[in-house]
Amino acid sequence: MKEAAPRTIRLQDYRPPPWTIETVDLRFDLREEGTRVFSRLTLKRNPAFEGEADRLLLHGEELTPVCIRLDGSELHGDRYRIDDEGLTLFDPPDHFVLESEVEIAPEENTRLEGLYRSGGMFCTQCEAEGFRRITWYLDRPDVMARFNVRIEADRARYPVLLSNGNPVEAGELPGGRHYAVWDDPFPKPSYLFALVAGNLKHVEEHFTTASGRRVRLRIYVEPENIDRCDHAMRSLIRAMRWDEEQYGREYDLEVFNIVAVNDFNMGAME
Repeated sequence: MKEAAPRTIRLQDYRPPPWTIETVDLRFDLREEGTRVFSRLTLKRNPAFEGEADRLLLHGEELTPVCIRLDGSELHGDRYRIDDEGLTLFDPPDHFVLESEVEIAPEENTRLEGLYRSGGMFCTQCEAEGFRRITWYLDRPDVMARFNVRIEADRARYPVLLSNGNPVEAGELPGGRHYAVWDDPFPKPSYLFALVAGNLKHVEEHFTTASGRRVRLRIYVEPENIDRCDHAMRSLIRAMRWDEEQYGREYDLEVFNIVAVNDFNMGAME
């Protein structure tokens, strides 16, 4: 296992990345062993980058590659390199689509960074640099992209499938499996990516915004904690109203979900 060595990061050394990511399409095939992550990234040259660049490093740790395609064609060995830092592309175009498939092992992820399975549930912890343990990516906070995420899992074991943004589709799959699709319309850095799959219960309320939009509020917990959600829900509603009254900030998604589970190593995250 690669251990992170302490290092000093100075603002004076900051350089924008030579490419940036516009959109991210992810498909998670969640399994008890051999989880697969399918990624489709659209990238373009970053006008904020000064100078020339003929290679691009996409961070990645403990990813088993299955396939890599650039603009629909499979990449050959002289076009890329995979090492402990990630995936390096040589001479990529100014604008391109990168598709990849990797296999990961959430059930063995004792670092609880990236995607892990604990207590019979899949969870993510991507702050500050955990997303690179899910797929190859520019895993840095100044890269903002729109995410569309499809999650597939066994329905009996994982009846609830959650991610960022708005729910746009859900349905059944063969073999007792099901799927859910989430779309986040607002660009975000990779450290804010979230995924949860498990046997969860929820309480539900609605909040009407200042402009009259009705937002669905849910707090998801493990079944034994369902009677502990009332105070959290009241606090959420008061906080949303306070944001509007004090700052004029109206919530801008269709749903607001909170997940509170026993096996989460960070205490809380957005």
